[in-house]
Amino acid sequence: MKTFEQITDLERRYLLGTYNRYPVAFARGKGVFLYDLDDRRYLDFVSGLGVNALGHAHPRIVKTIREQAAKLIHISNLYYNEYQGELAEKLCGLAGAASGGVLANSRAFFQNSGTEAIEGSIKLARLAGHRAGGDAKSRLVALQGSYHGRTFGALSLTGQDKHRKGFGPLLEEVTFVPQNDIEGLRAAVNDNTCAIVLEPIFGEGGIYECSVEFLRECRALADQFKAALIFDEIQCGLGRTGTMFAFQSFGVVPDIIAIAKPIAAGLPLGAFIAKEEFANAISPGQHGTTFGGGPLACRVALEFLAIVEEEKLLENVNRVGAYLQQELKAIAEKSPLAKEVRGRGFIQGINLEIPARPIVDAALGEGVLFNSTHDTVVRFLPPFLLEEKHVDKGMRLLKKLLRNARKKAA
Repeated sequence: MKTFEQITDLERRYLLGTYNRYPVAFARGKGVFLYDLDDRRYLDFVSGLGVNALGHAHPRIVKTIREQAAKLIHISNLYYNEYQGELAEKLCGLAGAASGGVLANSRAFFQNSGTEAIEGSIKLARLAGHRAGGDAKSRLVALQGSYHGRTFGALSLTGQDKHRKGFGPLLEEVTFVPQNDIEGLRAAVNDNTCAIVLEPIFGEGGIYECSVEFLRECRALADQFKAALIFDEIQCGLGRTGTMFAFQSFGVVPDIIAIAKPIAAGLPLGAFIAKEEFANAISPGQHGTTFGGGPLACRVALEFLAIVEEEKLLENVNRVGAYLQQELKAIAEKSPLAKEVRGRGFIQGINLEIPARPIVDAALGEGVLFNSTHDTVVRFLPPFLLEEKHVDKGMRLLKKLLRNARKKAA
C-alpha cells in the first residue's frame, strides 16, 4: 500500500488542482465508519456527500456488485439490458405512489451524475416548451443561493457567484429570484418560461428549505404558463428527508425530478423522472448517454431500493433524524457560537457565528467526519444506518469543539 505522502505527491504532480482535500486518505469502510491508511477509525457524518446512504461495504451491495461484475458490466445503450427497464419501472412506481397518482404515467432516463440529470431535465423542458409556445418559450427561472452542478447548463442555474465566476458567458435566458420570494417569482415567470428549477432544500447553499407556500406558487405558475416544475432532489431526495422523495415532505408535486447521489450505492448513476406530458416531447436521437443505465449500476440501484424498503431505513431516518435535530438544537440554545439549526431527517445543518471549516478540521483530528458548506454551516448527511449512539458521539465532540473555539476567541 502506498504511503500518505506518496499518494499526495502523485496528486500534486499529475491531477488538475481543483480539490481542497482534507489531510487524510481512506483505505476501507464498514457501516457508518471509515478507516484510514493506518487503520484509524472515523465516524462518518458525510457519507460521500450523501452518496453512501447504506454506509460502507453493505454486504448485500458487495454481493450484488460481485455477481453482476462477473456477468456483464457495460454494453452501451445500443442494446437492451435486463435491469434498466426494471429500475425505471420501480422509480416511476415509487414516484406515482408518492405523488398520489400524479406521476403514475411518468418515465425515467438514466445517466451518470446529478449534474447530467439536471442537464437532461432542462433539455426536456426546452423541447416541451418549444412545442407548447414556439422557440421563444425557452426561459428558465432558478433561485438565488441554489446549486445544481458544474456543467454549463447546471452552472447557469446555480445561484452562487463563487461557482459561476470565470466561466461566462453561461446560458443567458435564466432569471434568478430569492428563495421564498413569492412576488419576485410572480414577476419572473411569464409566457416565455419553459421551466422553474429549484432544490426543495438547498444543499450546498446552506440547508435552507423552500416554504410550502412558495412551492405551491411555483406549482400554480408552472400550470398557468405551461412550464415544467423541476425539483432538484439530487442531495435531498431518495430517503434523506425521511420520505422517498423530498417533494412528499412539502406536499407539492413537480413535473420532473432529478435524482442521483445514493441511487446506486456509490456507483455513478443519475436519473430524471418526468411526467408523461413532458416525457413525450422527446424522440429517439435527441438525447443519450454512453455509460448511463448500464447493467451493473442499475442492478445495484435496484438492490439499494430493496434494502431501504426491507430494512425499514426511512423509519430510521425519521427517528434518528429527529434525535439529531433535538441534539443540535440543544447545542444551538447553549452555545453563543451557534445561531440556527436547519433541515430535517438526514440533511441538516447548524449555522455558526464563526467559519465552519476549522470546526470540521478539528473534528477530523478526533476521528469524526463533519462537512462545512456555505462558509459558516456544519452540514450533516449521514448514512441511513446511523444510530442514536453515533449521534451522541458526534454531538459530544461538536460541543467540545465549540467550547474550545469560544475560549480561543475570548
